[in-house]
Amino acid sequence: MRIDVLSLFPNMFTPMRESIIGKTIERGLVDFKVTDFRDYTDNKHNKVDDEIYGGGQGMLLMPQPIFDAMDAIESEAGSRGRVILMDPAGKTFNQEMAEELAKEDHLTFIAGHYEGYDERIRDLVTDEISLGDFVLTGGELGAMVVIDATVRLLDEALGDQMSAVDDSFSTGLLEYPQYTRPADFRGMKVPDVLMSGHHANIAKWKKKEALRRTYLRRPDLLENYDFTKEERQLLNEVKDEEANK
Repeated sequence: MRIDVLSLFPNMFTPMRESIIGKTIERGLVDFKVTDFRDYTDNKHNKVDDEIYGGGQGMLLMPQPIFDAMDAIESEAGSRGRVILMDPAGKTFNQEMAEELAKEDHLTFIAGHYEGYDERIRDLVTDEISLGDFVLTGGELGAMVVIDATVRLLDEALGDQMSAVDDSFSTGLLEYPQYTRPADFRGMKVPDVLMSGHHANIAKWKKKEALRRTYLRRPDLLENYDFTKEERQLLNEVKDEEANK
């Protein structure tokens, strides 16, 4: 996968070369490039923003530097790829979107600053993505979040690819509780079933506890969840147990 980012602050993306994402870059799974689109300005002052026609607060990013930077990416890579604009007005990012983006060969992110974008920049864009109902000073942090959530889903990105399959939201439920050694830490014990070696009972426990955690923390996720008969029964058990606590 190739990932391009257009940003005025390329050094902000240095942490992306650490941890799992960094390993995917080192192993050639991801070709990661950050372009400072200020380098593509055609004015002597290297301006990338200007006042808003018709009046308004702040400054807008001008189309010319971003269009020219995008042309350069297309010339080098052979395409612009799927172009993502980080914008508070975009579609709220979730795990399903990460899974969709992970199937692409080329992603290009536009991370803006200032008051916003000249509307014509949206002509370059295939997707507008937001992290939620709040505003950041720029799109860099949002782009990093989307890139991280996407790249970790690539084949061979994680040591055990089932780690991604079991993630919260990948199954439609929050992830069940997990434990490691010691079995008894300060009186807090690992559930006996997890050390029983009985695979069917362990699988049932994991499913039930995933349902419990989702029911208690994100009941909205259950509204459109496609329950099996066993899951419906387990959820009813969870409700009874929680009601009797």
